[in-house]
Amino acid sequence: MLKELYARWMYRWETELTTRDENRVVRPLEWGFDWVRSFVEEAGAAARVDRLIGSGDEQAAMIAVNEAILAHSEQFFGYDRPLDFRLEDRHPMLFPTNVRPETLKRDAELKTMAAEGKAERAQFLRFTSPERTPYPENDLVNARWYPAPAEKQQGKPKQAIVVMPQWNADAFSHNVLCRLFNRFGISALRLSKPYHDIRRPSEIERSDYAVSANIGRTLSAARQAVVDIRCCLDWLADQGYEQFGVLGTSLGSCYGFLASAFDPRLRVNAFNHCSTSFGDVVWAGQSTRHIRAGFEEAGFTQEDIRRLWAGISPIHFYERYAGLSRPNTQGLKPDTAKKILLVYATYDLTFPLEYSLEVVKAFTESGMDFERRVLPCGHYTTGETPFQYMDGWFLGSFVYRAFRDLAKENVGSEPESVVSERELISQ
Repeated sequence: MLKELYARWMYRWETELTTRDENRVVRPLEWGFDWVRSFVEEAGAAARVDRLIGSGDEQAAMIAVNEAILAHSEQFFGYDRPLDFRLEDRHPMLFPTNVRPETLKRDAELKTMAAEGKAERAQFLRFTSPERTPYPENDLVNARWYPAPAEKQQGKPKQAIVVMPQWNADAFSHNVLCRLFNRFGISALRLSKPYHDIRRPSEIERSDYAVSANIGRTLSAARQAVVDIRCCLDWLADQGYEQFGVLGTSLGSCYGFLASAFDPRLRVNAFNHCSTSFGDVVWAGQSTRHIRAGFEEAGFTQEDIRRLWAGISPIHFYERYAGLSRPNTQGLKPDTAKKILLVYATYDLTFPLEYSLEVVKAFTESGMDFERRVLPCGHYTTGETPFQYMDGWFLGSFVYRAFRDLAKENVGSEPESVVSERELISQ
């Protein structure tokens, strides 16, 4: 009885949080073949795709695009290293994605403080993304830099983590986690996803272009996010960093997983809310109901969307990911073995529980060694008290232990700078 009452209360609260923003826009279906044209040509699939488009079967053509992505995934998620890495010093701005009065007030206050010189300044890594789009502001990658204090890094390899917040996050989301990691002696790059905060085109209020009813543009955004993460690792390596991790929340979790599946350097992996198929989340998730509406108007089904975004769905890369971490025939793990945390929520209406459980099952059957933590809340309520502190403990303690253990691989013993995770998190 109490469990049922709690569930009803949680679902009601979750629904209130996912419906409070009134600036979601239902956009009509767009195939977006131009967004993936260069890859289709490079992969040798242009003739087939063009033939299907010419016959009027755009759906089959886009499925062919996804088949080409899966067949040539190394190429799709590969990249040419940027040559223009640089650090930029500026006042951080909020870049809100909702129009709630309290958010707009905070945004105005921050702008006023910056104009008066009262706001803190911060450093941001900037470089041109290898995946180009029609939006120059989106193609200039932005990652706020949180270098760990030198004294915290002594006695161990230099370690860094790339942090990717949720879809439609403002520019301050997850910054607290980055500061926490600094206390562990771990530097952090808080990466702005494609079409988010300073990268967002002025024509949109929300970060809609990252995920929308434009199928090709959504594929391009995922590709861009993955290569941007990998480019961040290149810059970090140039700064002398040796051990790397990624933490992603929601959409950031999907991007982080894909990057890790293609980059063995990402040894510490924290996936905060996990799911299987990109299309399943968009179709079944409460916070993407406006995108589903556009697809339903075009007569699509959940199975259609699942196939149209197969190329960016984690489920198709589990075996590849597991191959970097699974023990060999002698029972020894490779030096690419990943330390993995899966976090999901029992009452999640955005990443429905059934899909998170499918991830757990697949990871188990693939022989991967991973940890899992379950939040007694939903997707949006994860950001509310007390659940935000539970989630922070899960993520913080895992990242601390995972990097501590990586350091031991190099030095063979406990680094002098390591103290208890409870002591660090409580600071």
